[in-house]
Amino acid sequence: MIKYIDEADILNKRVLLRVDYNVSLNPNHSIADDLRIKQSLPTLNYLLERKNTVIVISHLDNPKGRDSTYSLKPVVERLQKYLPDYRITLIDDFFSHSHNNEQRTTLAQRSLGEAGNSEPSIVVLENIRFYPEEKDNDETFAKQLAALGDVYINDAFGVSHRNDASVVSLPKFLPSYGGLLLKKEIQTISHAIENPKKPFVAIVGGVKISTKLPLLDKLIEIADYLLVGGALANTLLAAQGINIGHSLFEPDEIENAKRLFTHAKQKQTELLLPIDVVLNNSMSTDLQNIPTESMIVDIGPKTQKLYINTILKANTIIWNGPMGKFEEHAFRKGTDALYHAIAENSQAISILGGGETIAALSHEKHLEAITHISTGGGAMLEFIEKGSLPGIEALKRSSITG
Repeated sequence: MIKYIDEADILNKRVLLRVDYNVSLNPNHSIADDLRIKQSLPTLNYLLERKNTVIVISHLDNPKGRDSTYSLKPVVERLQKYLPDYRITLIDDFFSHSHNNEQRTTLAQRSLGEAGNSEPSIVVLENIRFYPEEKDNDETFAKQLAALGDVYINDAFGVSHRNDASVVSLPKFLPSYGGLLLKKEIQTISHAIENPKKPFVAIVGGVKISTKLPLLDKLIEIADYLLVGGALANTLLAAQGINIGHSLFEPDEIENAKRLFTHAKQKQTELLLPIDVVLNNSMSTDLQNIPTESMIVDIGPKTQKLYINTILKANTIIWNGPMGKFEEHAFRKGTDALYHAIAENSQAISILGGGETIAALSHEKHLEAITHISTGGGAMLEFIEKGSLPGIEALKRSSITG
């Protein structure tokens, strides 16, 4: 069992807090969407109110070594805006590559001591992926990190499917707990898939069917309706022999797509595909009339109506992946229409997840009408498929939890 921070007495400690601040950035490196930062605030406030010094660990994107483009400086500035009463310091090269392991730890501890001397405060370690040891799951690196704190907390559901040093090895060396966001993610998603209120409607979009086959199989097992959109739906349409023109699809997955239809029939799950589509010339058309030279870029108005009617009668809704090429305003109508239907259905438990889904909806109104917006993309998919994640298992195994 995971022990969470609200079940422990964590007072006047140095707390290593793993969060997921892998936020999307604008071309000028300003933050485009700070939802993940906002969702970390309950855990941060909980720890700060108990006079702890919080040492924040996060990554941003996937840099190849040190690269100021991926600095957490914009994150620190935004965090300071939300927590104006606390001192927040960014520690740059907290483990100097030019020193041996013992020297690295000593230097980092000294830096933290200087930065965190006005307790309670927040120290943000620079992008953890600047260090190759993070992705290598280097235990020596994890031990060096552990030497900086008294307690470890994982509040990074969105990265808990990664076998990274700060996620799966760090809990071996410190008393370890789950944060409030991790608790909410696990409990909300678990309840929805283990004991869903019926009818249960699952919506899956995005690009590749190959990356979501296990998810689709799992949802067929537990959902009453499975609504499919995005380029992922194109592969299913092609498997039915429909001419999809020059649309993006995965020809190597046709046989797997056919198997999904058989599986849905066996489980009596209604697998709904687009009945009309929007093409790259902005015109909508029925499936029988797709020109050979055209591309499908969104679900059409008839499909929107079909999917909306299904959503409005749901009592549980899980959504991962947009319905179309949402980055272009003309091709996001399907995604927006489904979102507004979910927001309108106030009786339903609704869970939205996936980086593209969040990016598509982050500027929408009525986000508070959604029961839970998951910070996990791949993590949410894997959790639904398997019921756990490597980072969660690491917390369960932590033999020195207080």
